[in-house]
Amino acid sequence: MAASQTVWLIPLIALLCAGLIAGFAAGIFGIGGGFIVVPALMLVLPLLGGDKHQYAHVAIGTSAATIILTSLRSLRSHAKRGAVEFEILRAWAPWLIFGDAVGVVLAGHVDGHVLLLIFAIGVLLMSLNFLVPRLSDHVISDSMPGLAPRVAIAGGLGTFSSLLGIGGGTIAIMVMTLHGRSIHRAIATASGIGALIAIPSAIGFAIIGFREPGLPWGSLGYVNVPATIIIASMSVLTAPLGVAAAHSLPAGPLKRVFGLYLIFISIVMLRNAMKF
Repeated sequence: MAASQTVWLIPLIALLCAGLIAGFAAGIFGIGGGFIVVPALMLVLPLLGGDKHQYAHVAIGTSAATIILTSLRSLRSHAKRGAVEFEILRAWAPWLIFGDAVGVVLAGHVDGHVLLLIFAIGVLLMSLNFLVPRLSDHVISDSMPGLAPRVAIAGGLGTFSSLLGIGGGTIAIMVMTLHGRSIHRAIATASGIGALIAIPSAIGFAIIGFREPGLPWGSLGYVNVPATIIIASMSVLTAPLGVAAAHSLPAGPLKRVFGLYLIFISIVMLRNAMKF
């Protein structure tokens, strides 16, 4: 095989695998898959050329774009099982979108190295909620937060998620389980939150990165179009499999697996931040 063909084959395989894994993770954990897609893109983007200082922004913007289809596919599969609480999605939607817009604006002024560090540290802290039994089993209320805390939580969730290119499912699941929802219903509902965050986030990253110099090949602003198509086309295939797995696993082991997964991703991203 010619060297030029090998150069393109490596990122293609990596993106296909990332899409398959992200789709399954989205289904089983109620996330958009950004925790998988962002690290994978940080490995692949250097093969597509461009300035290394743009890679973090492109990885996050592209991740947001892939989450749209992945989350919608997961949401549909969960909804067929009657596990999605659509009233929560309707109540949170305006504040998620507002926070999303704030996060996109902030991302345009934050160094890529800082973004990676925020990503890694935030993920590590969130893992504790699922690994420490006293935290993962704690319930503070049987009803969801009222208007004022909802605005703060959903707005902050939208800002944080758009900064990191994730669907926000992890934080949403934590909030819902603390307010009396089972892990299974929280995961199902969180898949819809991913879509609400990803759509304006992807559009925003494409806009703020438009005509930026040093972008990798195939990028529309901070969204890499070929990578988005490849990852999303794979993730929609495996998302229903993840949904089926989520509903077949007991709550305790499901929380532990998710927590360990978050620690692994945090370590990977801290390593990338140190090399960046």
